[in-house]
Amino acid sequence: MDPDKLRDLLDDVAAGRVAAGDAFDRLRRLPYDDLGFAKVDLHRALRAGGAEAVFCPGKTAEQVVAILKSLVREHANVLATRADAGVAAAVAAAGLPHVHHPLARLIVARPEPRDGIGLVVVAAAGTADLPVAEEAALVAEALGNRVERVNDCGVAGLHRLLAHREVLSDANVIVAVAGMEGALPSVMAGIVDRPVIAVPTSVGYGTSLNGLAALLAMLNSCAPGVSVVNIDNGYGAAHQASQINHLVAKIR
Repeated sequence: MDPDKLRDLLDDVAAGRVAAGDAFDRLRRLPYDDLGFAKVDLHRALRAGGAEAVFCPGKTAEQVVAILKSLVREHANVLATRADAGVAAAVAAAGLPHVHHPLARLIVARPEPRDGIGLVVVAAAGTADLPVAEEAALVAEALGNRVERVNDCGVAGLHRLLAHREVLSDANVIVAVAGMEGALPSVMAGIVDRPVIAVPTSVGYGTSLNGLAALLAMLNSCAPGVSVVNIDNGYGAAHQASQINHLVAKIR
């Protein structure tokens, strides 16, 4: 259950607007909903700041739909990641309110616009990195963050990055997405005093080894303040960025 909705429910019970039995009916599915093939974590938003997401590969379209139906009873902005056209078609056929973002391979079920807090900058080194960068940006927005996108700012044309120095300096956290040699996060960490979350992508020629070269370069960065997620993991980077951004908002 969404933390704000739980707080509202408890306030309604305390004020007598909702009967205790009705509240119990709403809460009895916590902490998880057993679908047989999956135990859907309905408690995660209370623990971790975001509802469980559905990783689509390895699941049938019917399984994805069933999990989404369970989650949207309690949450808005439920995410289905790495969703292909077949999954998107099944979600649409099921009548679930949703938005499909084909570039990011992301579905947001029961979309609910939020006023984002703070600032998360998501930077893509090149156009080929946009699918992963856009996944990160959309997930961060769904988690309640204000997001600015900085695209095609790789180190092969450093002036393109420096043109965005002002917005980079305003960010509470930066997600830097790059393939090839993976140099962008190190450069960013060298010019701004903000945490940089590095996301290697599987973009590059043969010796990039499907992103392994970028991953190792980012792990070996000499610039302080760089953390690294796994190859193509825009979703994980967005969650880490959201946690940092929300902590800064609490302090301020």
